[in-house]
Amino acid sequence: MYIYNVTINIEESVHDPWLQWMREKHIPDMLSTGKFVQARICRVMVEEESGGITYAVQYYTTGREVLQQYYEEDAERLRNEALSRFPGKFVAFRTELEVIEDQSFLS
Repeated sequence: MYIYNVTINIEESVHDPWLQWMREKHIPDMLSTGKFVQARICRVMVEEESGGITYAVQYYTTGREVLQQYYEEDAERLRNEALSRFPGKFVAFRTELEVIEDQSFLS
């Protein structure tokens, strides 16, 4: 399992419409590519000195090859939608994570 993690700092002036767009449009569009099996949006609980609100959005995929297909077939189009909708209002960086092991505690 791989996680495609996108960390985004969004300006407070567009936060609410951005979060609604993420929930109702962008994340469903990402999932509809068929390359991700689950998505999770998390608010980062550390305040940035530069301001804004930071989120980590995690998209789960079955393997590196599938993630590469996303880059080749879908990434540019989906990234450009965000850039055109919220120009200059956010910064983002992306990381790829390989899940080594899951553990849980059940009482």
